[in-house]
Amino acid sequence: MQLPVMPPVAPMLAKSVGAIPEGRLSYEPKWDGFRSIIFRDGDDVEIGSRNEKPMTRYFPELVEALKANLPAKCVIDGEIVLVGSSGDRLDFDALQQRIHPAASRVKMLSEQTPAKFVAFDLLALGDEDFSGRPFAERRAALERAFAAASAPVHLTAATQDPELAGKWFHQFEGAGLDGIIAKPLDGPYQPDKRVMFKIKHERTADCVLAGYRVHKSGPDAIGSLLLGLYKPGGELASVGVVGAFPMKRRKELFEELQPLVTSFDEHPWAWAKQEEGARTPRNAEGSRWSAGKDLSFTPLRPERVLEVKYDHMEGERFRHTAQFVRWRPDRDPTSCNYEQLEEPVKFDLAEVLAT
Repeated sequence: MQLPVMPPVAPMLAKSVGAIPEGRLSYEPKWDGFRSIIFRDGDDVEIGSRNEKPMTRYFPELVEALKANLPAKCVIDGEIVLVGSSGDRLDFDALQQRIHPAASRVKMLSEQTPAKFVAFDLLALGDEDFSGRPFAERRAALERAFAAASAPVHLTAATQDPELAGKWFHQFEGAGLDGIIAKPLDGPYQPDKRVMFKIKHERTADCVLAGYRVHKSGPDAIGSLLLGLYKPGGELASVGVVGAFPMKRRKELFEELQPLVTSFDEHPWAWAKQEEGARTPRNAEGSRWSAGKDLSFTPLRPERVLEVKYDHMEGERFRHTAQFVRWRPDRDPTSCNYEQLEEPVKFDLAEVLAT
């Protein structure tokens, strides 16, 4: 492989802002998948990742689609996404399952749950390095390069109209996207630099504290708090974790929570006893992404409620780690259920891809 920009390349990043900014900016939907830089030189294709390790072997169906749709020599930044079984929204949980060590399972999943690639930046085309050029030039060249592309390879929608970006922000969430990205039109491509802007949905929920994991620094500090919400039938479901605390507060929390420590026999997640030391209450979380990591937890009597901030849901769980807001001693834990969560307006993913 001989390209003007050679792998690995760390993707350009975005910093969070509270509202859609205005100025000389291009706005795009924020896709919820695996960030990936594609390197193609003829029949040689490498699918890079956020951590700069190749993911090529996990997406054989995309390798063929990229050969059929990309210019013969190019480097393109984008996102690998997967459409859920409903056909109208993204499914990140299903996408995670695509990362598997067994070649036979990789092949099976590539046929059962094929992925898509959505392009949004251009680093090289032919023998030309575009990374130092303004984004406006890179986007124009990307549009020309994708003029004849077809599914499962797509070009992301883009606009310079902040009002339209605001509509996308609210509409596209219903298709599983999680916000808007704003890119300076005059900016070059800067690997591993937070020079773009991301605007994500932010909501709050009152959750039941169901357990904790200890911090990697030692057994007397909290690493993360496990959150639960009650389903209509009364089952306490695991919905995610809160994990960002100063070290002093982690140790204080450890002392505060000791009176609530219980056994798995007395806990709503009693079945986890047989998996103690191996997994969390989330079935798929003993994962390939954290191989060798101890994901066991200490069960707590579900008597305390905390308010957390979250961006959006993926199935029954928070898509990303939630943020602690405050304790809610005024809330009855049994009142913490899914009904309090705001549901986005449903929006067909096909319309987003066609925009």
